[in-house]
Amino acid sequence: MAVPLELTSANFAAHAEKAELPLVIDFWASWCGPCRSFAPVFNQAAAELEPRFRFGKIDTEQQQALAARFAIRSIPTLMVIKQGSILAQQAGALPKAQFYQWLNTLA
Repeated sequence: MAVPLELTSANFAAHAEKAELPLVIDFWASWCGPCRSFAPVFNQAAAELEPRFRFGKIDTEQQQALAARFAIRSIPTLMVIKQGSILAQQAGALPKAQFYQWLNTLA
């Protein structure tokens, strides 16, 4: 069963810029209530929607350079990147059905 990758400055380029699959990123922090409540939806999507998408999480507290690079101002922020280009971005957590619908518009 697929699980989201823990993305860091060290491994980000390999997954976001060189990979063939669109990468769905959850920018989050441990102190963020909406982030924690969205985590099970994100994990379930990773299990159900790979290999159409790859899923990764960026802890904005631990990876401040990546958060700054993408000008993340609120969390959670969801972003889809393919080969280094941002395909879509969504601020805020989504209910499961809406999250899947959003992803299906990008596939």
